[in-house]
Amino acid sequence: MLNPETLFRCLCLFAAFEAACLMDTGMLFPRESSSREVKELNGVWNFRADRSPDRNQGFDRAWYKSRLAETGPVIDMPVPASYNDITQDPTLRDFIGWVWYEREVVVPSRWIADEGTRVVIRVGSAHYYSVVWVNGVKVTEHEGGHLPFEAEIGALLRKEPTQLCRITIAVNNTLSLDTLPPGTIKHMTDRTKYPEGYFVQNINFDFFNYAGIHRPVLLYTTPKAYVEDITVVTDFLDNTGLVKYEVSVQNAPLATFEITLMDKDGHSVASSDKPSGVLKIADVNLWWPYLMHENPGYLYSLEVLLLAVDGGSAYDDVYTLPVGIRTVDVTSTQFLINKKPFYFHGVNKHEDSDIRGKGLDWPLMVKDFNLLKWLGANSFRTSHYPYAEEILQMCDRHGIVVIDECPGVGIKDIRSFSNASLNHHLVVMDELVRRDKNHASVVMWSVANEPAAEMQPADFYFKTLIKRTKELDPTRPVTFITDSNFARDKGAPYVDVICVNSYFSWYHDPGHLEVIPIQLNTQFENWYGKYQKPIIQSEYGADAVPGLHSDPPVMFTEEYQKLVLQSYHNVFDQKRKQYVIGELIWNFADFMTTQGIMRVVGNKKGVFSRQRQPKAAAFILKERYWRLANETGKLPPWTKYPCSL
Repeated sequence: MLNPETLFRCLCLFAAFEAACLMDTGMLFPRESSSREVKELNGVWNFRADRSPDRNQGFDRAWYKSRLAETGPVIDMPVPASYNDITQDPTLRDFIGWVWYEREVVVPSRWIADEGTRVVIRVGSAHYYSVVWVNGVKVTEHEGGHLPFEAEIGALLRKEPTQLCRITIAVNNTLSLDTLPPGTIKHMTDRTKYPEGYFVQNINFDFFNYAGIHRPVLLYTTPKAYVEDITVVTDFLDNTGLVKYEVSVQNAPLATFEITLMDKDGHSVASSDKPSGVLKIADVNLWWPYLMHENPGYLYSLEVLLLAVDGGSAYDDVYTLPVGIRTVDVTSTQFLINKKPFYFHGVNKHEDSDIRGKGLDWPLMVKDFNLLKWLGANSFRTSHYPYAEEILQMCDRHGIVVIDECPGVGIKDIRSFSNASLNHHLVVMDELVRRDKNHASVVMWSVANEPAAEMQPADFYFKTLIKRTKELDPTRPVTFITDSNFARDKGAPYVDVICVNSYFSWYHDPGHLEVIPIQLNTQFENWYGKYQKPIIQSEYGADAVPGLHSDPPVMFTEEYQKLVLQSYHNVFDQKRKQYVIGELIWNFADFMTTQGIMRVVGNKKGVFSRQRQPKAAAFILKERYWRLANETGKLPPWTKYPCSL
């Protein structure tokens, strides 16, 4: 018999699942098991940019119907990677329009021979609009970068079982007023200044518009009857953990289940034979953030075994989902993880590096996590788009807290608040929540960065967007990052946490460090006074060219960057005792931007260079973050560092 408090918590968990039903289908990360196989298609692909005036020759001449090399010259292109910095061709670096990728793949014969096996192609992300063909047949298309999409192709492969599987992917990086992020194409018609057909892509965001296939392309299998999706919501009461789970399946009219929750050592701690329910775990190990507990990032494994009969055939499918048991709550002055105050001392990042651009890169990923832990950072925001699932899995394992942001950056034009833009934004949030809902590290959704939130249409836009996100996931707070005037921000009333960007003594009163204390204090007092909600300083910082020094400090030197940080920190230390719940430096590392008079080979606000070497500011931040962590009194042993996979 459940006591009243436990019963109430279980009812709350069930309520969260009514929201999960709003999502049409699952997007489980492909994992190998006794019933599933994964074949990575990373490596060198054939590549061709469509340089025709309207960028549409590839479709007009149906390049997908034959080998790409038969349509014209092709070059080698690595996948995953942005194509922009791979070659010595400056026109490809700044290319706008359709590019074409192709690879021929040997599919294991057993996959094709067994009609009870589903074969799925999955693209981790491609920027921005993608169309996929297999052996000349279109199998799917997807609008939007940074999120995965897939299609079942088994029946198509079985039509010609002895033929190589030829995969063609066309990707278009053009941004319009209705895309996320938005942009505009401007055609230059003055023939005294520009050649025939000349156009440029205009954007309102400060990072390079890298393009291509940025994350792995996979083939994976499941049985015909398979686990389509799993949703978990967690809670705890005293020493008892609660895991509400729901499993959805496909092609399984007659199904039985074996649900097992295992600890890190592989021991079963709870089990069930129902497709949904609540698992109770005695002496639970909670998921704690890095530096908040001596055992951060504890993950259980939820193993789902489906036994199904369909059309006289029997199938079994096994999928294992990592599960961290934790709660998130927000008060008017605090952010609580597991009912204890959590202070974000972290960074903003970018998926950005030399040569590979936004391409997924394991060595860089592990290096970045080592630097985060060296720095004493406990959190980051996925500025300004969803990061790779592999990164979030690392965060789950290491206890790094994540503010998960969609690509809603650069919404500056009033036309980008149209119904078409809003509908696409809602779809993107659906996809993001569906992908990341089970990550313990994800504690808050961010629906936009620095939109023109003072414009009249912003009220309905953000009210609708945030309401929908809360319907999809009522267990996490929702925010967006603002740089608007506190009194005129039309989206702020709908967020749970105020996230404010400001660059005092940089973009405002440049060179005048003395204004930071009064302006930052005024900023906090204004926002909290009006909204009575906790505040995160979601961006602050200054550019510093590595190795550039001056005393007295001047802008762009390492000394000036240090003093900006220290001036902000002094105010943070006053306000974090009241209602400021976090500080996220802009930026973790230098990153590439479009060319312009404000940028010298990219944005230099990183505390690390683009090559991940520390500037003087990194040591200031390291000293501060470890001091903040020590205030919790719970530091992990140093054997946890450097971080492993």
